[in-house]
Amino acid sequence: MNFQVTVLKVLVSYPDGFASIVDLKRDMAILATSGRDWAERTKRLAARVPDLDIFSQGLIERMNGGWRVTDKGRAVLEIMEARPAPGQATEPPAVRAVEEPTPATTLLPTPPIAPVRRMPERKRHQRDVVRRRQASAS
Repeated sequence: MNFQVTVLKVLVSYPDGFASIVDLKRDMAILATSGRDWAERTKRLAARVPDLDIFSQGLIERMNGGWRVTDKGRAVLEIMEARPAPGQATEPPAVRAVEEPTPATTLLPTPPIAPVRRMPERKRHQRDVVRRRQASAS
């Protein structure tokens, strides 16, 4: 689950975009335990704005024991959730947010980066044991 995307999504669901820390934690815990769908969705949304930093970019404000989403935060979330135009691929290309995102800001596309898939430690260990046995048998 992408923490920053989840914070934005939770905050926009509240009246005036404000939620107390207790409410925010509760809602995030519910989403975190809701299954892989939410984690995959937030990962896809986060990939559209890879340099996302909700605190330093001023997308949320800390105030009175809670957090509030700003207009910039709402605009960035709208960009992340934008549907592709007809004729485009179903997955829009990844985009990079500028330092001060605003509704009028044009985001620049970046080439998608293939994920690095690491072999789990146990499989690596098993593979190495097999190779050592084969080498010592020769």
